[in-house]
Amino acid sequence: KIKSFWHILSPDGKMTELSNFDFKNHQNLEALAKYEATKKRSVDEPPPHVSLMKKLAIADYEPASDSGNMRFYPNGRLIKSLMEHYVTERVKEYGGYEVETPIMYDSHHPSMESYFNRFPARQYNIQSEGKHLFLRFAACFGQFLMASDFQMSYKHLPYRLYELTRYSFRREQSGELVGLRRLRAFTMPDCHSFCKDMPQAIDELKKRFDLSKEIIHELGLDDQDYEMAIRFTEEFYNQNKEIILEFVKKQGKPVLVEMWKEKFFYYVLKWEFNYIDNLGKASALSTDQIDVENGQRYGIEFIDENNKPQYPIILHNSPSGAIERVIYALLEKAAKNAKEGKKPQFPLWLSPTQVRVIPLQEEFLEFSKNLASKISQNDVRVDIDDRNESIGKRIREAEKDWIQYILVIGEKEVNSENLSIRDRKTGDIHELSLQAFLDEIKNQTKGKPFSKLNLPMYLSQRPQIMV
Repeated sequence: KIKSFWHILSPDGKMTELSNFDFKNHQNLEALAKYEATKKRSVDEPPPHVSLMKKLAIADYEPASDSGNMRFYPNGRLIKSLMEHYVTERVKEYGGYEVETPIMYDSHHPSMESYFNRFPARQYNIQSEGKHLFLRFAACFGQFLMASDFQMSYKHLPYRLYELTRYSFRREQSGELVGLRRLRAFTMPDCHSFCKDMPQAIDELKKRFDLSKEIIHELGLDDQDYEMAIRFTEEFYNQNKEIILEFVKKQGKPVLVEMWKEKFFYYVLKWEFNYIDNLGKASALSTDQIDVENGQRYGIEFIDENNKPQYPIILHNSPSGAIERVIYALLEKAAKNAKEGKKPQFPLWLSPTQVRVIPLQEEFLEFSKNLASKISQNDVRVDIDDRNESIGKRIREAEKDWIQYILVIGEKEVNSENLSIRDRKTGDIHELSLQAFLDEIKNQTKGKPFSKLNLPMYLSQRPQIMV
């Protein structure tokens, strides 16, 4: 059995044994350390995001499926789709080449047998025409088998394959399954970089670390929202102390270290960002690994400078972690903000409805329709609350839906050049021209993907989702 030695590594380079570290100003790091020490993944009560994902009509359990397989309503599918598109485009900008691979594999394929003999996993198994198949729990299998058919030179490296798996599957224990935190079917952005040697692998690791920090930030999580853990063999640490410290300095705060005397896994280093939820549970988001075994296991080769075949070092990176888990983290963060008296909110580019128009009376409906049409033409998700309810109730419901901008349309607005804008984020009501308002939105959503409203524009035409 592998034995772990736990420490805290600070940006000043000081390595402190876990029992001697002062966690006074690092409560989330302490929660991560305790979580890792106990390895208790089950939960005694549902975390706050479970009620929020239902209340906001994002997702819910599907009772007709296996546990840990979720249904996503129009709002949830929109959020997921935007995240998937954003992460994929960022990986492609970095140099990843998108591929698609099967979701099931033969357990008795030589590479699979070698893997499972060393690393038993909780996979779904299927019998088909005499074959014992399993459902993938990562994109590794398909990408490695694909790469084994490539004729590669050292000049081609690093070579990066990327897939957004919808879905990957893992048969997590039923007591661990709760909301979107831990699932049996999940969407995972997975990028593997094939490198010629360790110096090139470390260069890639640095680029992907920076990419992951940027992506997780743009998805709505700040540095204070997550804690970093880094795991490595003692030999790798002794050979690369300055490199490891460089990552800790970029993180800007102490990180949890797990050190092994000997290599047990296929990797010699792994880092991840962990979100600590309102119950003190840690969940890994972005991650990367330096894999020194699977090149040989899958027969992946490249020709080096001396015209000799070599096995590449492989990096395994998910720049965001599972998409569903990012939504979980955003909802947990929102619940924490609400508890602290702040207004919960999604980043504007991820909000299912970005602007809600509320006509005071029916006579202002036609103006509201024309206004909404102009806003929509500028790639903004806008809807109209045309229901026969009081203005107070409609404003309250817009607030409950976390809609950032509310435009109440009455006689004044119809006869004015400016709009009266309620901003949920600032709590202010301010006046702007339509163009200035659109510019304000564009400044907040710049560089992000856009998708149209995924519900009827008129609230009176929407069925009520019973959750």
